[in-house]
Amino acid sequence: MSEPRPEIVLVHGLWMHGCVFALHRRRLHELGWRSHAYSYRSLCGELTGVADGLAAFIAGLGARPLNVIAHSLGGCVALDMLARHRPPGLGRIVLLGSPVLGSGSAQQILRVPVLRHGLGRVLPQWLARAMPDVDPALDIGVIAGNRPIGLGRIVPGMEKPNDGMVAVRETRWPGARDHIVLPVTHMQMLWSRACLAQALRFLDAGAFDHGSGTA
Repeated sequence: MSEPRPEIVLVHGLWMHGCVFALHRRRLHELGWRSHAYSYRSLCGELTGVADGLAAFIAGLGARPLNVIAHSLGGCVALDMLARHRPPGLGRIVLLGSPVLGSGSAQQILRVPVLRHGLGRVLPQWLARAMPDVDPALDIGVIAGNRPIGLGRIVPGMEKPNDGMVAVRETRWPGARDHIVLPVTHMQMLWSRACLAQALRFLDAGAFDHGSGTA
């Protein structure tokens, strides 16, 4: 018998809910992938708590092959989880526009009292902690965007290239197997066909297709 196809757990970012993956989940279903969306409190939650919750969510799905696709802050949550947990059946992980090396725009916002509360607790806790110790044997791929349209544009002097929220340099996780930059914005990653296709390419092959790059 052939091995069952890995399923996918989708993890959202700041200010969001698992429903933001509705379009990607519909496309995944059409392509024969089964997916699950993990929702967490990105504003009033705690980093350790939401990361532990992700581990429990994955474990509760059963010891079947499972991959993770995580957008923005969700990628930081996934890495924090991986530093302390190894859910059974875990496969490859793709991070979409995640500020894994920090966020210059968020740091500037945190300096403004009237704005800092809008970032909640989880992101500031990630920014304040040391880089987590994640098993280098894990297959982690990173997708970044370089179309600079987004809320980050209100922050002066944002590092280039960026996706409107996160600079490309800030996405370069040192333990990643592969990294690719697509012509998409930070939010566009949630509906871009090219972004989903590249994520699935990595989940299948452990590498991105560097010969294509349309959004």
